[in-house]
Amino acid sequence: MMKKRAAFTMLELIFVIVVMGFLGTYGVEFLARAYSNFIFTKVNDDLQSRSETAVEFIAKRLEFRIKKSSRAINTTAGTWNYIHGGISDDNADVLEWIAADDDGFRGTTFPLWSGVIDLTSSTNNALVSPGSDFGGVSALISNLSDSTLNDSAIYFIDSKFSFTNPWGYNGAIANQDETLHPIQTTGVNDTLAPNGSNFSGKEISEYYKLTWTANAVRLENYNNATKMGDLYFYYDYQPWQGEAYTSGKRVLLAEDISAFRFRSAGALIKIQVCAKSDLLKDENGEYALCKEKTVF
Repeated sequence: MMKKRAAFTMLELIFVIVVMGFLGTYGVEFLARAYSNFIFTKVNDDLQSRSETAVEFIAKRLEFRIKKSSRAINTTAGTWNYIHGGISDDNADVLEWIAADDDGFRGTTFPLWSGVIDLTSSTNNALVSPGSDFGGVSALISNLSDSTLNDSAIYFIDSKFSFTNPWGYNGAIANQDETLHPIQTTGVNDTLAPNGSNFSGKEISEYYKLTWTANAVRLENYNNATKMGDLYFYYDYQPWQGEAYTSGKRVLLAEDISAFRFRSAGALIKIQVCAKSDLLKDENGEYALCKEKTVF
């Protein structure tokens, strides 16, 4: 006697064929869309991270700038201008400023420089700053750079703005006639000495800021074909000693940057960084994500 075998019915076979056809038609498209969404999300996260990290890094350092010292440089034309009155050159590609020593002012448990001059105790050759530890300041500067306190300068907060060579961008400051005043150590922890000529006949104010470096940001290695470059941050150089930003150290902030822009309005500076990717294209054949911030 023959045994009966189980098999698919015609209706079941038709159902399977229909399902396979549906998966063949729409399944690949579904997987393609899922993969495309994954790539889009990943690229967006990467662009946002790169542009935002760069913007925050620059903004934090701009917060501690000596405000009237900021300038815009057009490296192609070889020109520059101060930006506290607004930027007049749309092609400027370098943002530079004199940085107040925030690390030394914060110290560890108390400020290493107090920011106050005792006018009664000070002389033409010695500025007394009560509560300061300039030995500690010099050690901190040495740990952060190749400089020392003898490479530093001070800025009296209510001093008059000199239009001759206030910050040293036009060459080394050899006297105490400018807005920025080169200083050096005296061996006494709360006392500074002028570096160069003394303060005879000069106006000394009670409140000051100390600086040991200028900072600059520039978009470099720009490729006209890919429309991308590398964003660099410069530090550890002294314009008041005749040094340009190219004399300092530099660190890479971000790669594949399509634009670095900045604008000013009085004491405000607005910065924008745009990161670009070749993996995504918009209707213009490009895709970039920008982050911006306004700093007082």
